[in-house]
Amino acid sequence: MNNPSAPPLMGEEIKAALSTSSPSSAPGPDGIPYSVWKKVNLINPSIILHLLSPQVTFGYHPPSLKNANGVVLEKPGKASYDSPASFRIIILLKTISKILERVMTVRLSAIAKSKGLLHPNQCGSLPGLSSTDACLALTHEIRTLQRPRLEVSTLFLDIKAGFDNVNPSTLRTRLLASHVPSYMVDWVSSFLWERTCTLVFQGSPNISSPVSVGTPQASLISPLLFRLYVAPLHMSIPRGLMVSYVDDFSITVASPSYRGNIRRLQSLFTTLSQRGRDIGVSFSVPKTELIHWRTPSQRTPRSKAPIVLEDHLFHPSEVVRWLGYWFTPALSPTHHFRHRLSLAQAVFSFVKRLSSPGAGVRPFLCHRIATGLLCLILTYGADLLTATYTALRGMNSFWHRVQRCTTNNSYSTPTSIQAREACLPPIVSYCRYRRRLAALRVACAPPYANPAAARLPPSFPSVSAFRAQDSSRHLTRGLSSVYLPLDWRTQVPSPPIRKHLLVDALAHLTIPLQEGLSRLPLVLHSLPPSGTDIPPPDRMKKTYKALQARARHMLLQDWAEEDPAPPYYDYPPSLAPHPFMGLGKFLAGRIHQMRSAKSYLAAHPSWSDEDPNLTCPRCENEPETFQHAILSCPGRRRDRDLLLKDVSSLGQDSNLWTEPPLLRALGEYITTTRTGFPPEMIPDHLLLPPP
Repeated sequence: MNNPSAPPLMGEEIKAALSTSSPSSAPGPDGIPYSVWKKVNLINPSIILHLLSPQVTFGYHPPSLKNANGVVLEKPGKASYDSPASFRIIILLKTISKILERVMTVRLSAIAKSKGLLHPNQCGSLPGLSSTDACLALTHEIRTLQRPRLEVSTLFLDIKAGFDNVNPSTLRTRLLASHVPSYMVDWVSSFLWERTCTLVFQGSPNISSPVSVGTPQASLISPLLFRLYVAPLHMSIPRGLMVSYVDDFSITVASPSYRGNIRRLQSLFTTLSQRGRDIGVSFSVPKTELIHWRTPSQRTPRSKAPIVLEDHLFHPSEVVRWLGYWFTPALSPTHHFRHRLSLAQAVFSFVKRLSSPGAGVRPFLCHRIATGLLCLILTYGADLLTATYTALRGMNSFWHRVQRCTTNNSYSTPTSIQAREACLPPIVSYCRYRRRLAALRVACAPPYANPAAARLPPSFPSVSAFRAQDSSRHLTRGLSSVYLPLDWRTQVPSPPIRKHLLVDALAHLTIPLQEGLSRLPLVLHSLPPSGTDIPPPDRMKKTYKALQARARHMLLQDWAEEDPAPPYYDYPPSLAPHPFMGLGKFLAGRIHQMRSAKSYLAAHPSWSDEDPNLTCPRCENEPETFQHAILSCPGRRRDRDLLLKDVSSLGQDSNLWTEPPLLRALGEYITTTRTGFPPEMIPDHLLLPPP
């Protein structure tokens, strides 16, 4: 039946859904990858539009799109594989179905926000809501509650088989009661009912089995549907906070004693369990963790008060891993960054084994691996936690290894030059940059939709004046000077007698970025609440991009000031890889070494050479510097006139470093003349005969 409440499907929605779809994503039972649909939409956009429009209009998901493949994989490290729990199932859906799911996810998220179906402290599965926001809101409230000298405890819970327990009838009833458009309710119900799955493993019978409950694991809309389903579990906690990320919940309470916290947590867990039973979900009690928080200066013995939940006894943990962050009772970052460093080292060792023997990975690809993989693993959490000197020392040592692998430079190359050659900034400057970007993202997030942004100080120049109703900031009023939080606009004194609250510290980092602005923009991922008077979203998005560019410029400034290069090196720092890094690893390594003045050229002697001869062995006229070997050596004149006649400078402004034809010519020149090669690789006929 045609539903008049359904807005027609637009070509822009299809295009946006395809633009965020990875061509390398594994296809479903039909074997059609996203790349095929992208080409189809590029040639004739009306094909996909006409194919999916009736499903939106009639609120119907056909059975042909409800079948999925379940690839059964062994979980590594299991002692025995006799139990189904030792295997993991990867669900593969049809890509055409996932395109429609992405469109409906965008529509449903906007409807959910406009009708208040999601709790403000729910994170994940929506644009602009990450695990960092959940952890920042949690740690901010912990430090805020500790200011009036309260004891703070947190209970971490996990919903048991979360996605599998979504009841379609219960979800439909809630959507209808919230006046969600009927076409969306009908489509969600049709999407969840009568699904089938075919398990794929060696020797599998290839038989489809019905799936009567839950939402499909690999579906793009499943996390949002699950969040809508469990939203009634959230509750307001005086002197506390409940924040969640999809199916991971945390309950934080504060009182004058840890024993009082235990009683409050037990009562809240009982209430939460009852609410869960009302909608058919339960918590995996064995996975529950308890932690009693402390301040860094607290010297009293650690509390060992346990908690009993459903006949299970839980002692307080020394370390809790939640959403990829490792939390200790004092919120020390050392443990977290130690784990990040170990993980980055393991990935680096694995990646190095993937290169072909003898050839290696091109520096350009090494740079991409370093920035797109290793750096993200190493610095995950740097936007929330500030690494200590001890943690930074280990991270720096590892990062120097990555830079050397990228440039093929020697160990004697100064680290400041090595960073510039690899186009990989020092880890200290990069962590500060990550923290600035996190501060900018929180400051520009809609406070009514982001629990971290909702805890910005009231005087912060945001477009929205909304602030969290469950914030504990009011408890810090009237405290003595030592416990009173520092105003977000004030610089931390030295020594740091007073400090900012965590969100206020991020707000302070945005002060240099606010120059020329009266208010920071809002980055909107959906329509704002009705009656909101804000600037046009496109203008605010452009302003946000300009602020991000300003933060990148500050990174380059910090890099140049805090890690200056020696006077003989005049190339500026850059985040983009040098064009010559696209040459082979050996050839690009010769260029890196000669630019760094740490090569096999005679004027670049090794530290172990006590009596070096700096004279060029090709002409014996002057020292064999990089400038001499490329531009003025008489012994290489014939090859230079043939290949580099248009090159007159090797400075930072030379067109040699930006024009691909000249770079290819430079590579051929270096190969032909063996410039910068190890001595044993230089033929005798290229050298002057001995006198």
